[in-house]
Amino acid sequence: MPQGGTRGNGQFTTGRAEACVGQGEALELICEMKKEAVPVQIRGILPANSGAAIFLGNDEKVFVIQVEAAMASVIGMFLRDAPKERPLTHDLINSVFKGLEVKVERIVITELKNSTYFARLILQQENELGRKIVEVDARPSDCLAIASAHKAPIYVSAALFAEVDDMSEYLDRINEGGNEGGNEGGNEGVSESET
Repeated sequence: MPQGGTRGNGQFTTGRAEACVGQGEALELICEMKKEAVPVQIRGILPANSGAAIFLGNDEKVFVIQVEAAMASVIGMFLRDAPKERPLTHDLINSVFKGLEVKVERIVITELKNSTYFARLILQQENELGRKIVEVDARPSDCLAIASAHKAPIYVSAALFAEVDDMSEYLDRINEGGNEGGNEGGNEGVSESET
């Protein structure tokens, strides 16, 4: 199963967000990405042999991203608004965003290369100096955790959404109580929270 990853190049872009036309190359790219993206939701989390499967999709299609078990647990906690004994790394990031008045605008899972998914975290900061959009290259699992914590929209590029295999039937069978082999400890089903 493909896994989430990052390019590791640390690239980000910024731009003003008042309009898409004439505001700079970076903002035009963000606006184009929003037009060419499909909204999805986390439809389920299922433990797997090598981590966990995150089911993402909409009424049209569902696909799977493989993540580490610990990241799946974090995403599940944010989806359930579960209290934590101590702040986690993503809680720290959220506190920094809050202190700097940064809003998580959305995340976009952009592409699949060599069995690795790539994603972008779109942030917005607005203050007396104006409005700034920042796009950051990040692992899809981190993006999903941050989006879950902020209840921010999740998108998939239209090209990638057309490329991925539809796992809707598999998810439906799991939710109906069938065991398709990926959950050897018995079927606990899949929901928007980790089981």
